[in-house]
Amino acid sequence: MGNSKGVIPFYDDINEFFASTPFPDRTNDPDLFCFRVRKGEDVKKFYKPPFRRSFYFMGLMSGVSQSQIVYDNMNEVRMNSFLVCQAPGLLSSFYNSGLAYGYFVYFKLPCFSFFRPDFEKQFSFFDVQQTHFFELSQEKYNEFSLAFEDFFIAYENADDKLHTVASLKILAVLYQLKSFIQLNQQQERITRPESILLKQFLQLVNDNYIERRTVNEYAEMLSITPKYLSEYIKTTTGKNALFLMHERIVAEAKSLILYTDLDMAEICYQLNFSDPANFNKFFKKNAGATPLEFRNQYNR
Repeated sequence: MGNSKGVIPFYDDINEFFASTPFPDRTNDPDLFCFRVRKGEDVKKFYKPPFRRSFYFMGLMSGVSQSQIVYDNMNEVRMNSFLVCQAPGLLSSFYNSGLAYGYFVYFKLPCFSFFRPDFEKQFSFFDVQQTHFFELSQEKYNEFSLAFEDFFIAYENADDKLHTVASLKILAVLYQLKSFIQLNQQQERITRPESILLKQFLQLVNDNYIERRTVNEYAEMLSITPKYLSEYIKTTTGKNALFLMHERIVAEAKSLILYTDLDMAEICYQLNFSDPANFNKFFKKNAGATPLEFRNQYNR
């Protein structure tokens, strides 16, 4: 592993990002886009390789466990409904088989130009270090979907390009979500205190696995010693921290191999390996086959 010769796409424009997906929808507002996928709507299966964007993202999703949707490899958690909040600049990827549905909001802070408090202090679940996922019961999803639907209607019926009413309604929903998230996190600390550090570690890996490859780096981000992190992960999961880090890289490599036409050298550099031979050796050790053997095995 070494300096990447590939380039992770970075999207500064919301429409530019959507142009890289199968969705034909576009926004006339450069700072806000409210986009929904309705239940039962025919959506083309697609995989979006690792990317970054300069704008905020919030998603309220359901039907996920049936759809094989992947956000940052979160299919491993088997959530059916969840809320996801992501600050600008974080690494992400996703695969959608077409059955998931819900609400997607993409925004830049100028759409809240009338809002005086510091946005990230008020809504700390938009964390510049990591994406936050919150599993929802179907009842809670239904409750939030009513609030989302309210500001979506305001967005779609706006008679001004600034979507002022929709922006105000989005802020109201963010405060509603803030109360839910704070309660959710308090309950988790009480009922599953041992899971918090593991969850933080796994999400940090999800958001940094291309650039950060050592236990020391993650320990520093978590403000603990590498020894403590290693021992904690081993005790909690039975696996080494380095194994979990490699597992995340292999998961993304498999998606790139199966769902794109990139050759192995391009995949190698996109995943920040120094050369194809190094990537080949790493993948075979962790997946039991070379990248080419893996592709041929599933493309028969």
